[in-house]
Amino acid sequence: MQPDPSDGLTPQVLVWGGGSGGVAAALQAARSGADTLLLTPTSWLGGMLSAAGVCAPDGNELTPWQSGLWGALLRALEQREPSGLDHNWVSCFGFRPQTAESVLQEWVAAEPRLRWWPGCRLLEVQRRGDRISAVRVQVGPEGGANQDERPWIQPQLVIDGSDRGDLFPLAEAPFRLGWDAAEDHGEPSAPSRERLTGDPFFRHQPVQSPTWVVMGQLDQERLPLAAAEPPALAEPFAQACARFGLERTLTYGRLPGGLLMLNWPLGGNDWHDGLERAFTGDRAQDNELERAMQAHSLAFLAALEQACEGALVAGDAFPGAVALMPYWREGRRLVGRDLVLEQHLLPQGEGASIAALPLDPGGAITAIAVGNYANDHHYPGGDWPLAPKSCRWGGRWSGTPFALPYGALVSATVSNLLAADKCLSVSHMANGATRLQPLVLNIGQAAGLAAALCLRHGCTPAELPVRTLQEALIDDHLAPATPVPLWDTPWHHPQRRQRQKQVLDDPSLLSATGTWSAPAGPAHAGHQPPASPHERLWQGELRLDGQGGYRLRVSGPTPAQPGRDWPLITLEPDLHQWLLQLAGPRSVRLIAHANPWGPWLRASRLAD
Repeated sequence: MQPDPSDGLTPQVLVWGGGSGGVAAALQAARSGADTLLLTPTSWLGGMLSAAGVCAPDGNELTPWQSGLWGALLRALEQREPSGLDHNWVSCFGFRPQTAESVLQEWVAAEPRLRWWPGCRLLEVQRRGDRISAVRVQVGPEGGANQDERPWIQPQLVIDGSDRGDLFPLAEAPFRLGWDAAEDHGEPSAPSRERLTGDPFFRHQPVQSPTWVVMGQLDQERLPLAAAEPPALAEPFAQACARFGLERTLTYGRLPGGLLMLNWPLGGNDWHDGLERAFTGDRAQDNELERAMQAHSLAFLAALEQACEGALVAGDAFPGAVALMPYWREGRRLVGRDLVLEQHLLPQGEGASIAALPLDPGGAITAIAVGNYANDHHYPGGDWPLAPKSCRWGGRWSGTPFALPYGALVSATVSNLLAADKCLSVSHMANGATRLQPLVLNIGQAAGLAAALCLRHGCTPAELPVRTLQEALIDDHLAPATPVPLWDTPWHHPQRRQRQKQVLDDPSLLSATGTWSAPAGPAHAGHQPPASPHERLWQGELRLDGQGGYRLRVSGPTPAQPGRDWPLITLEPDLHQWLLQLAGPRSVRLIAHANPWGPWLRASRLAD
C-alpha cells in the first residue's frame, strides 16, 4: 500500500526493511501490540527469501530447529506449493519466490497495527542524545512523478532489518565492517593481523561476495543433459560446471515447476569486484555496482542457455528473470551489547554435538534464537579454511546447533535501536553461519517482539529482562519459537514448551549431547510427527551404506519403480534414533517425500 498523507508519522516501532529479518520484525511487533511502520526499498517485502530469489534456504532444516516464524513460513509454503518443496540438492526445501512473497504479504495485510511503505530510500536519521529521534525517507522511484519526500517520522523504537545495516552510519551507531584479525578475538579461522595489513586480497574483498540471483526455466522433456557434460562455457564461467557437470549444476537450486535459482558460487555468478562501493554512501557508486552485478548474472544465464541448446531459457519469477535486489551475504554489523564469535558457534569439544549456550554473568541463559548452519564463506578463489562444526545426523551432514544471545540484537550505544537481520553483532567469521534465511527470520521475530515488550513495560531494549522475551517467544500463539537447542525435541513435540522453560530454569536439564536429560514420561510415548502434503508410503529393504548413511531398495506397491535404490535421510529426531540402531538389512515400511534431484527420500516416520 502507498502511504496516505493523512497518516500519522509517529509509529511506536519503525522498521527499516529490505531483509527477511525486517518483515519478520515488523510482523512480530505488530502482532504483539505495537503500532508499526515497515519501510522497504522494493515493492516486495521478503528480502532474500523472495525479492532476492534465494528460495532454497540453508540451515535450520531439522525439525528441532523448524520453529518460530521460519517454521510457520515453511509449513505455509508446503501447503501452497502444489508439487511440494523437494526439488533440489542444495537444500531440503525449494519454493518459488512468488509463493513466499504471497504468504508474507498476506500475513502483513492481516495486521491492523502494521503499515507498509514500499519503494523507500533512507535520506536522514536524526539523533537526540543516545536515541534516534526521527527518520526521513523518500517514497517512490527517484525522480519519478510519484516521488514523495516525507516529513520526519518520529518513532519510539527503531529496528534495522536490512542486509547491509543501512541505518547505522546515518544514525551514527557504531558498527563493524569487514575482517577481524585472529588477534582481536582468538577466532580459529580468522587471518592474522599481519595478513590483513599485508595481503591485498583483504582490501579487494572487504565482505563476503554477494550474488544477484537470476532465474532460469528448465524444459523437463529435454533432460538428461549428460551428453553435454562438461560444457565449454565462455570465460569467466569456464569452470562453472567442471565439478558437478551441467545438469547437476542446474538442479542445485531447482524450484517447483522447473524454475532454477541461479546462485552458483563455483565459477558462476558470485560477484567479487569493487564491493567497497556498496558502503560509501554514494548512491551513484552503489547503482554502478548493482548494474555490474546484474550484467554478470545475466551473462551467466546466457552462457548456460547456450550450453543447454534449448533446454534452458530465462525464467519468469519476479516477474522476469532478474531478482529485485542483490543477495548480500554480509554488510555492516552492529556493535552490540554482546558480540557473537566463531568459537561461540563451534562444538564444545571433540565429538560434541552442541555449542555452548550464551549465559549472563549470573549464569542465566540469554538465548533467543537457534541456528545450526555449518559456516560458509564466499570469496574469489579456493574455499576459505574454516573450523569444522558439522556432524552426521539422519543419514546426512548437518551443522552443530548454536544459540544467539539477546545482547547481539541490542545497540551498545543507541538506546532505542535493535538489529533484526544479518546486521546483528557478530564477527566477520561468525557471519558465515548466522546470515542464513531461517535464522534471520527468527532473529527478526525476536527483535520485533522485544520492541513490543519494551513499549508494554516502559523500558529500553537494554533494560528488557531476557526471560520475559524468551517466555513470550516460547508462548507465541502463531509462531512459537524455541530459544534453546534441544536435539530430541522437534517443533511439534507435546512437551516443547515445558522443556524450553525448564531448561531456562535449570540449564543442567540440557545434556552434554544437546538432548533433554529428564524423563520424558509415559504420556507422550510414541509421539509421531504430523502428516504433511506429498508424503507417501514406501517399502523395501533398508541397509547401511558404509559411509554413515542409509539406502532403501524399493519393493512392492510404492510411488517409484521396484528395484530402485534410494539414499534415505530424515529430519526427525525419533526416526534418527531408530536408524542409529540399524545393524544390517531390514524390511521396512515408512512415510517419506521423494526428491529425484537430491536424489534422496526424506523420511519422517515408520508406517508400522
